[in-house]
Amino acid sequence: MLFIFGPLYSGKRTVAASLLGCGVYELPRRAVWDVQELAARSGDLDALADELSRYEAVIATETGGGVVPVDVTERKAREAAGRLNCLLAQRAAAVVRVFCGIPLVIRGELPC
Repeated sequence: MLFIFGPLYSGKRTVAASLLGCGVYELPRRAVWDVQELAARSGDLDALADELSRYEAVIATETGGGVVPVDVTERKAREAAGRLNCLLAQRAAAVVRVFCGIPLVIRGELPC
């Protein structure tokens, strides 16, 4: 599994489609994104990470780079998303951060 993360609107899906050798229209069959919402609702992040790692690519938005939410529910959701990102990165064959549309390999090798 290829784990791709980065800030909002940084080009993660475009990079994912390019790395997987498919068009953006085909991406939903091969990848999953917006996993932060799933993390917030999950009671078992390990099981969720196992389920998500069956995709060719998982695309996640970075968490924790902004102001800490005042609302306790939002803080818990952000923490769950961050923990899920860590679990996914551990399971991934390659971890890529996308910033300004540029993929930066953190671990592993990019598919060619």
